[in-house]
Amino acid sequence: MTTTSASAANTTPRVTLRTLLAAGLVAGPLYTAVWLGQAATREGFDITRHPASLLANGGPGWIQTANFVIAGILSIAAAVGLRRAIVGRGSRWAPRLVGAYGVGLLLAAIFPADPAAGFPAGTPADYAEISTRGMGHFVAGSIGFTGLIAACLVMAAHYRSTGRTGWARYSTVTGVLFLGAFVGLMAGAGKPVTIIAFGVAIVLGWSWIAAICADHRRTT
Repeated sequence: MTTTSASAANTTPRVTLRTLLAAGLVAGPLYTAVWLGQAATREGFDITRHPASLLANGGPGWIQTANFVIAGILSIAAAVGLRRAIVGRGSRWAPRLVGAYGVGLLLAAIFPADPAAGFPAGTPADYAEISTRGMGHFVAGSIGFTGLIAACLVMAAHYRSTGRTGWARYSTVTGVLFLGAFVGLMAGAGKPVTIIAFGVAIVLGWSWIAAICADHRRTT
């Protein structure tokens, strides 16, 4: 009886940790699939002109809102898993920063982006009014994307401290590219190259979260 109880006690945390890290594997592909599915089917949406956030507008906008909520919850769950899994340098801040990315996604659901650049259909092409909710969305994005960028750089330091230079480079490159794309989006005034670059950066960011969760899941 004692042996069985001890075995169960040792097994339960392990299963829980793997489940939390699995959330990080699911979050990105699910978010991307829902985003691109909408991009291909929503009237008036042009992936070279409209960032994913604009999909929260219009009748079917609840789909993107739900996408933000689910991705945010899964990211926070992954952050909890990483907090338990990471040992050494970055063990506190990296998970917190991934969690901040998740919080940013939840806030993006609460504060949808304003209609812009002709979307949703019927919006003037030059419409660019910033409402209170639009400002809230900008703050949400700043919190989330800054968290993700910083998480990449903190994890790069963690991997360097453990001698895993390949992972350190991967984390650094992801963080730097995401930073460049985010700055470009803010400064690009809706130019197609900046919209596309930022969309690619989102995919890279999600891929990085999935990769580090898979990496730590293998060792648990």
